[in-house]
Amino acid sequence: MKDSTRKIRIALPSKGLLADGSKQLLADVGLPVYNPNPRQYIAWIQALPEVEVIFQRPGDIAISVRDGSVDFGITGRDIYLEKRDSNGKILELNSQLGFGKCTLNVIVPDEWEATDTLADLKKFQAQLQRPLKVATKFPNLTKDFFQTKSEIPIEVIQAEGALEIAPTVGYADLIVDLVSTGTTLRDNRLKMLKGGEVIDSEACLIANRKGLSTNSLTLETATLLLEMIGAHLRGKQNLAVFANIRAQSEEEISEKLFSQDVIRGLQGPTISRILAHDQSNFFAIHIVVKKEKLHQAIRELREIGGSGVVVSPVNFIFEEQPKEILNMMNALEVPNEDL
Repeated sequence: MKDSTRKIRIALPSKGLLADGSKQLLADVGLPVYNPNPRQYIAWIQALPEVEVIFQRPGDIAISVRDGSVDFGITGRDIYLEKRDSNGKILELNSQLGFGKCTLNVIVPDEWEATDTLADLKKFQAQLQRPLKVATKFPNLTKDFFQTKSEIPIEVIQAEGALEIAPTVGYADLIVDLVSTGTTLRDNRLKMLKGGEVIDSEACLIANRKGLSTNSLTLETATLLLEMIGAHLRGKQNLAVFANIRAQSEEEISEKLFSQDVIRGLQGPTISRILAHDQSNFFAIHIVVKKEKLHQAIRELREIGGSGVVVSPVNFIFEEQPKEILNMMNALEVPNEDL
């Protein structure tokens, strides 16, 4: 339960890529963390005087949010899923913050040449006639994966530190661990199994459900965070495109745009007349397109006579009813007897 005398708390990772990404994200949305003394574990956000920032290990963040000593946290989704429990005390507000991307995978020694898939692993286990020993930092996710996806009998060995040595030393047959680039696996003669991806993970924003349900200021802070972060992440996925097109009317241009796949815009194009010095009929259009569709957008614009195309980044896209906020409010309407 949140102490009504303390400030609202947001926990951020204390070091590493998750720490850097969390601070950068908050700075990008206009909520920079002020931490003049890096040795201190408490900081603040000047735009949110009712909020204090604390720095913790990613695993501790999930636990702190779960028990209510912290109201919000940014941590890895792998850690949240491992430590959330089934009581619903943690509410995941945004599962894809755009950094800290990795996968949790089933990993075996390279020397197992005949074992490349989960089906192969099941055959190997049957030949051994005993449960496979699996070293991991994620016992809950690992047990759930093997029970639901493969039905391979396993014995989980919870371990800390570098897991890559476990098969070589012999205290485990295989491991379930996080993979980002795969370099460490290759260096230690290990390989991922096809079909052995447990989860796809990146940084996520979590909150204490009870705090959101019982404290209006906490809910207001959550709404602000979701609004700004969601708008920023949507903006990063898109580009603003401006172009000039010769035509007799706005309707003529809109017909040409709507006949294309990419340059239709979000709801439609913005079209305005250009007061050309030579009295020619030129119009300016403004559309928003996905980054990965830019090349196609340029091609479509040229096909309908577009010229003078200018492309700019989009910092924010604010929706009328952001889905992140709607999802949070819907989730809070579901009763939870464990709170």
